[in-house]
Amino acid sequence: MSELLDRRAIRLAETAADRDDAIRRTGLALVEIGAVDPGYVDTMLARERSISTYVGEGVAIPHGTLGGKELVRRDALSVLRFPETVDWDGEPVTLCVGIAAKGDGHVELLAALAEILLDEEAARELREATDPSTVIRLLGSIKEESE
Repeated sequence: MSELLDRRAIRLAETAADRDDAIRRTGLALVEIGAVDPGYVDTMLARERSISTYVGEGVAIPHGTLGGKELVRRDALSVLRFPETVDWDGEPVTLCVGIAAKGDGHVELLAALAEILLDEEAARELREATDPSTVIRLLGSIKEESE
């Protein structure tokens, strides 16, 4: 878990001009912890243009395209909270969970995130988190898959 969710990639008081800016910031957090090469951010934007990563309840899970996998150095998550919300194609988004995964790791990560987000209380607590320790506790059930 410590490898997957670096405290430096948890940012809980972000602002973004729009959806693309929020995706860029989410991807940049992954770049800054050394999980992905900078070009991965462009693949995250490309993914969003092909299909929305908005999953409901104020949460989006931006991740790169299949072609972006070669830019992933290691599986990782970034968690950015936008207290003033970001317009995501007409939906207000408070929380972006960025995913970087080699191989099919994103499938397991998405499934584990979905389980947490389906728990109404856990999802609310995650959206309202102001302390990285809360995010780490809530996402602690997500384990990095060994290859």
